[in-house]
Amino acid sequence: MSAPHLDHPFSGAFPELVHAAQAEEQPDPQLLLLNESHARELGLDPDWLRSPDGVSFLLGHGGGPTVAMGYAGHQFGQLSPRLGDGRALLLGETAGREIHTKGTGPTVFSRGGDGRGALGPMLREYLVSEAMHALGVPTTRGLAVLSTGRRIQRTGVVPGAVLVRTAASHLRIGTVQYARLLGVDGLVERLCTYARKRHYPEASTHEGFFRAVMAAQSATVAQWMRLGFIHGVMNTDNTTLSGETIDYGPCAFLDRYDPAMFFSSIDRHGRYAFRNQPAILGWNLARLAEAMLPLFDADENAAVDKAQGAMNDFPGVWEQAQQRELARALGTADTGIGQRWLQLLAEHAPDLTTANRLLVDDPGALAEIVGSEWVADWQSLDPEVPAHPHHIPRNHLLHEALRDAESGDLGPYLDLLAVVTDPFTDHGPAYRGPAPEGFDESFRTFCGT
Repeated sequence: MSAPHLDHPFSGAFPELVHAAQAEEQPDPQLLLLNESHARELGLDPDWLRSPDGVSFLLGHGGGPTVAMGYAGHQFGQLSPRLGDGRALLLGETAGREIHTKGTGPTVFSRGGDGRGALGPMLREYLVSEAMHALGVPTTRGLAVLSTGRRIQRTGVVPGAVLVRTAASHLRIGTVQYARLLGVDGLVERLCTYARKRHYPEASTHEGFFRAVMAAQSATVAQWMRLGFIHGVMNTDNTTLSGETIDYGPCAFLDRYDPAMFFSSIDRHGRYAFRNQPAILGWNLARLAEAMLPLFDADENAAVDKAQGAMNDFPGVWEQAQQRELARALGTADTGIGQRWLQLLAEHAPDLTTANRLLVDDPGALAEIVGSEWVADWQSLDPEVPAHPHHIPRNHLLHEALRDAESGDLGPYLDLLAVVTDPFTDHGPAYRGPAPEGFDESFRTFCGT
């Protein structure tokens, strides 16, 4: 079989937003993981992808044009006007999904970095993104992980690796910011029209597109909150226009329910702590509105009014998304019981995943944690008890599995991957419980750049 044909609609339509780039040659590439089911969904032959030509294709040497995408971003509240794919390449798209290869070497956006990926972070993103997909959360998908045969310098010397992921698109709020900063006449309008037609064809106006992004991202973040997911680096360049979760570098999950919890080593003041994620989403959407402002109306004052009006609706949009997820979690749309549930979680700080499962398995045991009064009131509503996952990517289990993988033993990682991609089946107590006491105090996550 020859290399698959990939289309290139984005780079063809927006030469201003991409730079041609070539993946570096790797000294000893080895295919470590291949998502065969997703490959088939994309029309790709898994057997061919395992061949030398297939490995070359995954590494960005398939013969087609490869580009680094440009974008800006507010990072921890500070605008960086020129970020972009500093260690990644867009290979093209097939079956409505873009294929993106991460860790392939420096590009014009690398800002002095080596452009390479470390094995641990690449494996982390693959596993967590596939777990999120199995949990029903909109997300980029992992297609493959390859070792490169390099040893690269991070906090120590670690194995190099490449992640291949797919997305509905890799367009971000930061992409719109970058287009606005370039100052090319009509570029922001063309970009937002492209994104609107691609992701929200039912929206007929730019304001409608903005509101669709708001609704999609609110729905996604509400799912994060139900599951206890902490993104860790909710910069505007990591907030997609499609609503998919993207970039899993410093991500983690709650064990003990602590709204103030954060794990990212670079988030020194907890800007992106668990409880702050809804407010940060609103802040990021405000930055999107600023970048899109001329598109809301030809009259500047009217444009400001419409953009402000859309942003004024965000609290209500978020509340609706949160209530949908609470209703999904509790099996009842009673808002009072949902708000009391959140208050009790914050008060008693149980293991969140266990508490959610007790709603299904043992309300009596749950009453011992959050109190019998709430459980009795909840049961009186005759809730339709929902399915809750038995398993999430527990921080301590993933940490141990990545440490073993970096030492050459992929076995624990593969075992964990099988569990978290089948989260509604009980795989046993070894994968169910929270981290040992004291683990959270010392655990930190890293971007891997």
